[in-house]
Amino acid sequence: MANRTRLHGWAIAAAALLLCGLLAMLAVDRVMRSTAIDGAERRTTGNAEILVAGLESELEKYSLVPPVLAQDPDVIALMRGERFRAASLDRRLESLARQTEAAVIYLMDERGETLSSSNHARPDSFVGSNYAFREYFRRAILLGEATQFALGTVSRRPGLYIAKRIGNYTDPLGVVVLKVEFDGLEESWRESGKRVYVTDGDGIVLIGSDPDWRFHALAPVATETRDRAEDLRTVGVASFPLLDIADRFERVVSVPLHEGRIAIAPSGWVMHLLVDSSGEVANAVERGRLAVALAIALLAMLGGLVLYLMRRRHHARELDVARRTGLLREQLSQANRLAMLGQMGAGISHEIRQPVAAMRVYAENGTKLLERGDAESAKSNFELISGLADRIGAITGELLRFSRRGTRQLKPMPIGEVIDGALMLLNDRIASQDIAIALPGGEEREVEVLGEHVRLEQVLVNLLQNALDAIGSGGRITIDISTTPESCLLAVSDDGPGLDEAVVDRLFHPFTTTKTAGLGLGLVISRDIMEDLGGDLLYEPSKAGTRFVIEVPRA
Repeated sequence: MANRTRLHGWAIAAAALLLCGLLAMLAVDRVMRSTAIDGAERRTTGNAEILVAGLESELEKYSLVPPVLAQDPDVIALMRGERFRAASLDRRLESLARQTEAAVIYLMDERGETLSSSNHARPDSFVGSNYAFREYFRRAILLGEATQFALGTVSRRPGLYIAKRIGNYTDPLGVVVLKVEFDGLEESWRESGKRVYVTDGDGIVLIGSDPDWRFHALAPVATETRDRAEDLRTVGVASFPLLDIADRFERVVSVPLHEGRIAIAPSGWVMHLLVDSSGEVANAVERGRLAVALAIALLAMLGGLVLYLMRRRHHARELDVARRTGLLREQLSQANRLAMLGQMGAGISHEIRQPVAAMRVYAENGTKLLERGDAESAKSNFELISGLADRIGAITGELLRFSRRGTRQLKPMPIGEVIDGALMLLNDRIASQDIAIALPGGEEREVEVLGEHVRLEQVLVNLLQNALDAIGSGGRITIDISTTPESCLLAVSDDGPGLDEAVVDRLFHPFTTTKTAGLGLGLVISRDIMEDLGGDLLYEPSKAGTRFVIEVPRA
């Protein structure tokens, strides 16, 4: 009995779940169907507006040509009887038609006789033909301008004729006509798969993506208001059969056709874009049903997603810690550079004061020499002043570069540039302590390394500062260079008392120092910089004094 009750309960639950699933499916079907239809309607209207903008732009481009030609002095002269201008105008019209992609451009006198045409060299040339019977000619002579969609009398190709009167109403000289054919536009519509057609004010199809739609009517045309003979002569048909668009679509589901209708200025035409959204609606409904089926699977995936997000958060925290550590290292390196600049401040000030004082003396002497007329000696003094100014500029430029944050952009450079920059910053202290500096030869200084000038210079300045502190006055510092296929080894040695074994073991540990006022961070920061540049900073034991080696990757 209990089992039967339990089975009955499971059956009710299953039925309830099935019912809820069916109701959800029906609700989703309705929502997806409505959403797809609304979206298709909006896209249809938007695409129709885009097509209209493109067609209007084309028509506007062509409509500018006849008014310009109607004002052309050569055209007016031709109409006034200077027939010798016809040949040159034929060539101009031919070139203009080619540039504007017009089917043909031609000039008629006030009687409708064609005097010049862009197709003058073709067998179907309009020159000599009379088109006074054309409606666009009659209306242009009467109203000043006119348009007419018609078949060509010779080519039987449909197109829009744009006409402009030459001269004024009281003294008409003739008419300029440009014909536009839409074969290329219709072909682009067909290739894009769009069902597009354009109707005139009477609802008659003039151009479209399907050539069979041309000269069909959307609704019965009142025959009593039209001239059947004129229609037959103009468009080749005396009556316009009805166009049944709906029969030309293969429907997947029962939904209405979407039609975008946009008026086209200034021709009085209407653009029609037809869209069958039945396939889109069917796909949307299928997607909705699939979404309902996937909802259950998504619940199972939720646990995995939560675990993934937790791991991702942990990874983000690690990245943030790494970023903060890098920032701290950069700040510590910058603080170390500024501290070294503070220590070198008095010496650099002396380096600048001496040239400034000398410049003043040379300037005073130069002035006196000029007063005595000794221009050659004065020139020599001023050249010395220029050299001293260059010296000050070099010192201050090196000082500014050293104080900037490292760019971390590695580039090839000769190792001698780093040596020169460091010695310039420490020049006064080296001189004041009467220190002898042994430098590498010219060829060794040209070894190309891959590094970043400011930070390499910071490491070298740090080592030289330590050596100067260790040896006191009258000592000797040696800078030498050796190479391996991968690295350049820049060594700094001094003849000081050297380091205790106890200190050597903890040399690159923070806060290890033999100076009473030091923090013990200089060597730590320097090795950190070199590792960041792909190199290293090493201590090499020596029989006398202290020796450090900067290992820099070769370019």
